[in-house]
Amino acid sequence: MPQSPSRPLITAFRDSPDRGRGLARDMRVRWAFEEVGQAYDVRLVSFDDMKTQGYARLQPFHQIPAYHQGDLILFESGAIVLHIAENHAGLLPPNAEARARAISWMFSALNTIEQPTVEREAFLLLEKDKPYFQERLPILDARVNARLRQLSLQLGGGEWLDGEFSAGDLLMVTVLRRPAAFNLLEPYENLRSYIKRAEARPAYRRAFAAQLDVFTESQKNKA
Repeated sequence: MPQSPSRPLITAFRDSPDRGRGLARDMRVRWAFEEVGQAYDVRLVSFDDMKTQGYARLQPFHQIPAYHQGDLILFESGAIVLHIAENHAGLLPPNAEARARAISWMFSALNTIEQPTVEREAFLLLEKDKPYFQERLPILDARVNARLRQLSLQLGGGEWLDGEFSAGDLLMVTVLRRPAAFNLLEPYENLRSYIKRAEARPAYRRAFAAQLDVFTESQKNKA
């Protein structure tokens, strides 16, 4: 078992395939830490590191991020963000019912919105040369757009999903930034504005800069 760190430590890609765009899931955790003002450390891992049994003690599915502090080890970005939100003020409302609604939005982001989005991404990356590609892509587009349309209607003209900014918004925005990369948000002006509001938050900017620095440094080392 790795040595127990005294303050939160998370893992992140040493050389992220998102090329510094803030799409890797450590971005969610970095942003949560920044929102609540919690200092944290990062252990950068390579794809070879992630395949080891030692890493599996932190993350049984060999993914990033993993979280380690004291005797507590967590995996899954949503669970880590929830843990941060439950233990620090700023990401969950004090009112019990509003808190429950914020947690519902967290689950919705990771299950209802992210699932069809990631399925479409994987299809584009792995099956573009298949004979059925052109026939299947509109089906996947329709699934993503159905969810985006429903979310757009729910947000309406609101600033955030349910009153004040919460962990629900944090996770939802990180999920929405993925279809944004494929221009699927073009018909939904309120969702695009929602993302921009979130990206303007100082905590988001600090988190984005931190993960971008990792990519920039990795490129320097390759030069």
